[in-house]
Amino acid sequence: MGPETKIFSAGRGGGLGGGRPGALASQLRVLSAPGCGPGPPLPQVCLKYYEHELVELACQCPAVVCCRCSPTQKAHIVKLLQQHTGRRTCAIGDGGNDVSMIQAADCGIGIEGKEGRQASLAADFSITRFKHVGRLLMAVFSSVFYFASVPLYQGFLMVGYATVYTMFPVFSLVLDQDVKPEMAMLYPELYKDLTKGRALSFKTFLVWVLVSIYQGGILMFGALVLFESEFVHVVAISFTALVLTELLMVALTVRTWHWLMVVAELLSLGCYVASLAFLNEYFDVAFITTVTFVWKVSAITVVSCLPLYVLKYLKRKLSPPSYSKLSS
Repeated sequence: MGPETKIFSAGRGGGLGGGRPGALASQLRVLSAPGCGPGPPLPQVCLKYYEHELVELACQCPAVVCCRCSPTQKAHIVKLLQQHTGRRTCAIGDGGNDVSMIQAADCGIGIEGKEGRQASLAADFSITRFKHVGRLLMAVFSSVFYFASVPLYQGFLMVGYATVYTMFPVFSLVLDQDVKPEMAMLYPELYKDLTKGRALSFKTFLVWVLVSIYQGGILMFGALVLFESEFVHVVAISFTALVLTELLMVALTVRTWHWLMVVAELLSLGCYVASLAFLNEYFDVAFITTVTFVWKVSAITVVSCLPLYVLKYLKRKLSPPSYSKLSS
């Protein structure tokens, strides 16, 4: 440790502060030299009787070194920081004695070292060298969510979006058709568009990518702008708008409606609405039943879908495809 390292030391003699908790700050000495002064062990004094004072004083220093701590003491220090500051904590360790600390922190990072892989197996993230922490922070953290590495949609929400919430309308698109089979046999020139490869080209792929970026940005940042102060409200608003946008985009893609398509749309929407009552860990039921939730979801959904519908309508009017001339 260099001379610039700041270390807390507890002095001897009748306990710290003579039994007065408020005197810890005046009794703890901040040394500007290497080494650590003698005194009672850390857990017997600071962690037991002066928790708040210790954390308050530690938060005023750029760095604090705690020497010769047991695994339980390391985890205790992490929990103290969580309780008294309300901040998210990140613990980094490379040995088996760091497992308790890593598991107690909000984010645990394990380093694979000579002592084995106990820390890396118990951590949320595993790295091979300490210098990789900076790159890990850049890749995982996000300033939009105040540098919290918490995924927006977790657990059943991810599974539900790919299955019961959206799969029925997507599968129902196999019933869609440009024109009736009789018309296709009567007008063979309709196949010219298919031979030109316009239905699926690099241009159409790029258009759909841009549409995805636009809608994803509207759903995400729209929820961030319109939500109050709770993270769970961001999840409720953005995910509900995401499901509605998916159903509306399928509806905008349909050229010829079939009654099974309507059933698929209503069934998916009904499954999502019914599941809201059981997903208490993801949604605030009291919030999603308010008018505030309804108008915010409606506003985001309209902004994400309405411009695309207008562009599609103008394209059909100004440059209609050949099959639309027959259907009209």
